[in-house]
Amino acid sequence: MRVVAYSDGSSRGNPGPGGFGAVLLYTDPAGQTHKRELSQGYQRTTNNRMELMGAIAALEALTRPCSVELHSDSQYVVKAFNDHWIDGWIRRGWKTSQKQPVKNVDLWNRLLAAMAPHDVSFVWVKGHAGHDLNERCDELATTAADGDALVDDEGFSDADV
Repeated sequence: MRVVAYSDGSSRGNPGPGGFGAVLLYTDPAGQTHKRELSQGYQRTTNNRMELMGAIAALEALTRPCSVELHSDSQYVVKAFNDHWIDGWIRRGWKTSQKQPVKNVDLWNRLLAAMAPHDVSFVWVKGHAGHDLNERCDELATTAADGDALVDDEGFSDADV
């Protein structure tokens, strides 16, 4: 089963209220495309945490192993995998190449767990460049960040800033 996913994150201040948006597309064997949209707002978070949450939410929404092409305008997320940053962080015990603690380890671990049953490839897409699905994710994320149904980002700490 092949799924194409787009995700985005937003924060109104860094830290501040934030949100993520994700769009999942699946074309069934009859050729019909199914679309699912996801979003959630948070009271106090960062942009990078919301970028991660968009990818996490997309993958956690899948109920069986899939081949996933995940598009994001976050170089933070995409380069972590495509440039193998995450491999070095793990090898160094979640330290950067400058021996500093990696931020958002809780969400990196959650993303790794969400990826585990799937074959995931990451594709970077330029943000705010008119790509319909990326723009839709941005709209979902900002609407969620500006909404009234904000929840706690339980893993957030000022060390993530």
